Amino acid sequence: MKFYLNGIEKTFNGDPELSLLKYIREIAGITSIKDGCAPQAACGACAVQVDDKALLSCVTPMRKVEGKHVITPEGLSDYRKRVFTNAFVQKSGVQCGFCTPGIVMQANALLDKNPNPNRTEIARALQPNLCRCTGYVKIIDAIEYAAEAIREVKEIPTPVLKKSGVGKRHPKYDADKLTLGISPFVADIQIEGMIYGALKFSDHPKAKIISINTKKAETLQGVIKVFTASDFPGRLYTGLIVKDWPVMIPEGETTRYVGDVIAGVAAITEEIARQAVTFIEVEYEILKPITDPFEALKDDAVKIHPDGNILSNTIIDRGNVIKALKESAYISKGRYITQMVEHGYMEPECSIAKPDGNGGVEVLSQGQGVYEDRTQIAEVLGLPEEKVRVILVPNGGGFGGKEDLSVQHHAALYAYLLKRPVKITLTRDESILMHPKRHPLIMNYELGCDANGKLTALKADIVGDTGAYASVGMKVLERAAGHATGAYHVLNAQIRSRAVYTNNLPCGAMRGFGVNQVTFAMESCVDDLCEQGGFDRWQFRYDNALVDGGITSTGQILRGGTGVRQTLLAVKDLFKNAKYAGIACGIKNTGIGNGMPDAGKVKIEIKDENYVILHHGWTEMGQGVNTMVVQFLCSETDIDPEIIEVKVDTKEEAYAGMTTASRATSIVGNSIINAAAKLKEDLKHKSLKELAGNVYEGKWICDWTTDPEEKVSEIITHYSYSYATQVVILNDNGEIVKVIAAHDAGKIVNPGLFEGQIEGSIHMGLGYAISEEIELSEGRPKSTMLRKMGILRAKEMPEVEVIGIEVPDPIGPYGAKGVGEIGLVPTAAAVANAFYQFEKTRYYKLPIKKRIKRQD
Repeated sequence: MKFYLNGIEKTFNGDPELSLLKYIREIAGITSIKDGCAPQAACGACAVQVDDKALLSCVTPMRKVEGKHVITPEGLSDYRKRVFTNAFVQKSGVQCGFCTPGIVMQANALLDKNPNPNRTEIARALQPNLCRCTGYVKIIDAIEYAAEAIREVKEIPTPVLKKSGVGKRHPKYDADKLTLGISPFVADIQIEGMIYGALKFSDHPKAKIISINTKKAETLQGVIKVFTASDFPGRLYTGLIVKDWPVMIPEGETTRYVGDVIAGVAAITEEIARQAVTFIEVEYEILKPITDPFEALKDDAVKIHPDGNILSNTIIDRGNVIKALKESAYISKGRYITQMVEHGYMEPECSIAKPDGNGGVEVLSQGQGVYEDRTQIAEVLGLPEEKVRVILVPNGGGFGGKEDLSVQHHAALYAYLLKRPVKITLTRDESILMHPKRHPLIMNYELGCDANGKLTALKADIVGDTGAYASVGMKVLERAAGHATGAYHVLNAQIRSRAVYTNNLPCGAMRGFGVNQVTFAMESCVDDLCEQGGFDRWQFRYDNALVDGGITSTGQILRGGTGVRQTLLAVKDLFKNAKYAGIACGIKNTGIGNGMPDAGKVKIEIKDENYVILHHGWTEMGQGVNTMVVQFLCSETDIDPEIIEVKVDTKEEAYAGMTTASRATSIVGNSIINAAAKLKEDLKHKSLKELAGNVYEGKWICDWTTDPEEKVSEIITHYSYSYATQVVILNDNGEIVKVIAAHDAGKIVNPGLFEGQIEGSIHMGLGYAISEEIELSEGRPKSTMLRKMGILRAKEMPEVEVIGIEVPDPIGPYGAKGVGEIGLVPTAAAVANAFYQFEKTRYYKLPIKKRIKRQD
């Protein structure tokens, strides 16, 4: 058969059922369109234009394109390439960028048919496409902007990288390359001589492995080696905090969830590797899984791990809660339950590893912490860390789900033992099965206030299902306890928060990190107290809001930059004027804290007068950390941003920990200020050309937070916090029509990135409130289909208004605070409270399964 690919006639003699996506990426070698879920047809990242229609290439067989014209971003006219690129860059329509090329192709097909679409028509056209980062607002802005230019046959000016420092709408770093898929993700990279790996997962959530028979798999032509646990030369168990997660389950041991890896295959093609996996025969002794955390807590429960089923137990006990509750005029009680949620990042897990020629390995990682990756990979291989080099490839979304190792250590092992480059990629089904999720929490809350509406005491008991392995579950439940009183001053607090092992999917870090769960409970109780006492809901919150000198859940006294009341004032009139509206406040820590040091290091390398490299250790995953580091450096030194390249590579020893807890802004910003001090001084006397060869190092460390287990004179749980108030408005049909989000960012480093982060967070928070859930049955997901995860699409998003508030932080660079997580902390609570106003029904469980007014 013949067809046209980007205007060039092609002849195809292969399998007519081969997907167009495989042809384009693997045969034609075009990687601008992405494989986010093939063959689920759920994400739209693979969209191409076939004649006049946008189609999902992952489910389009080659036989359907005979005689047709297929266009990828490479096939767009030079004019349209410029228009789409400049529109998306100028309107901040790109975050991680994984979904963007597919969205551009949908937009191109739409504009061919309808040159003047309104926002509703654009949203409808994007129905096949998911974006987890942006909330779609700025994507639609960009398509509107492009449509206007194309109608009038005019150019959109190329965004100029001015010497715009902190506070300016600086274009996102590499956004121009991401828009049309030029900038590669790990799965797009090919290395000469590369082979492929695939993993054999457990068939049961809990079963003893009696035997593993690999003979049939080993004899399949094209198979190079089958790996089992016995092949690992170093530590078999990994983990960010607790080393309890086996890389593979050996014979004689017991699986703990259905994502456990039993064996792996390396072969000359991915197809052969995956076929060989199906030939691996495992004999099991099937055991009954424990899937209820309260069953796991029983004294006679079978131990999932040798030390028992309680991973952690956080206790906070301040004041006299029993007395305060007894004397309270009003008490709100409730058992609040939240669900397990899939991260839904658009880019599935992938890693490439290769031997370095000196007895070590180099690993291309999309993980959220390359230095943590290096440490764990070195342990697995039994190598010193200097023998493991990890290079970050900016990822297609993380949201906490790429903190734990997934395939990096498998790829590293295969490459190390076989002395060949190896790529391992998870399918979407495997990704959903394997990586940790958002913790489902069960929260018993009892909150009191006096007759004047002043909060008196909180008693809370929180149980979190942390699943099969620790991940960072103890920290999530610690954070839940540490934010249990919300954005309010509560003098008396008695809180217990436990992370409990089960045989369910592991749970770990996800945007909000336990805080949005407790905020749902706390804010629901606050609204209930207002109902009981006849208090004004806005005024009650304002009167009880944290201020400088107020105390958090842990007992920390806030010493400056507390912006809760300012966010409340920003939404006051909008909230008061709405017929049906819910309101909720939020607080979210910056940094790990709790006695653990937060540290980072940067290096500014002057190559010549036209080239400066900024080395740091943080993961770019759409949030814009690479953009911020350029802005910080420009603000400090006035160096032209056009000549700055950002790199993340463990070879440079520009250490950073995990990209989590909204801490990159403060740590990397302060590190750059530290490094730039000497550079600024040198630039007073010499040019960049004269400074060529110089390297300027800077670091910043917070080592003054306090350990909750130690007695101290003053509790300092975290070095910084962010604050927010959100309002959710319903129409007369009880549908969500608008979300207003006032967020205190301390100093807004980049307005475009700030707005995009909040809009994306609200999208995730709305889904959390009304639709998102990964349901399990006896430890198994009922579905591993991305479209079954409940992620909202463009036409399901209401209007979003973001209000930026700047109450400077005493620690953050230029007064800046983190914004990546606080964005969804109050959202679900505001949604629940809005529906109560409409129906007078209090909701105690998420998701609520209610509607947003669709853009039909």
